[in-house]
Amino acid sequence: MLSAFARTVVPLLGRLTVTTAGTARTIAPGSIVAPNHTALADPGLVLAALHRLGVEPVVLATAGLWKVPVLGRRLTREGHIPVHRGSRSAAAALDLAAGALAAGRIVVIYPEGGLPRRRDSADHGPGTFRTGLARLALATGAPVVPVGHAGARRIVSGGRVKQLAGVVTAPLRRPDLHVHVGDPVHLTGDIEEATTQARKAVEAAWQQAVGQLPSSRRASLR
Repeated sequence: MLSAFARTVVPLLGRLTVTTAGTARTIAPGSIVAPNHTALADPGLVLAALHRLGVEPVVLATAGLWKVPVLGRRLTREGHIPVHRGSRSAAAALDLAAGALAAGRIVVIYPEGGLPRRRDSADHGPGTFRTGLARLALATGAPVVPVGHAGARRIVSGGRVKQLAGVVTAPLRRPDLHVHVGDPVHLTGDIEEATTQARKAVEAAWQQAVGQLPSSRRASLR
């Protein structure tokens, strides 16, 4: 359901392009996909991009979505995993993710956790990573596929009124959106070292995504 919604709606909101590192256009089963997190709209970009690569992933998402009538049941049925941030049960999400990886599913986890507290529409590099990605990768041995994207904040950013206005006007503005899928990496060392490796990989993928935007847009990025 999430992938179907993304591939239908995202092309209406902007011009989405997707690139991959090297010549491979596939993601191996049992991989962890780690995107940067910058706006409410970016999960849609990532899912739409993954669909183009033939991937229907399991997504670790905030548990609040499971409280939405009907949606919560659909998310559970499709195998997506709720994350209860700041609670003792948050670690259980990683156990469920490990099970999905063992079953050959591709799992999407946002290593930054929440969204940045900014109101501007410019793209910025990834913020501080939490340790969940490193712990999952080190425990399972799964490769991490870094994903960088740019342009999502041109759809939705700022306060609630601005966010709503951004979504409503996006089909007319048609902002440029780009997702870059990097080469997989195998994290090594302790949790701190692995987290640093992951952040560098996602940062590099984000730089690639920014580089694919038109020069007029790139000038406004920081």
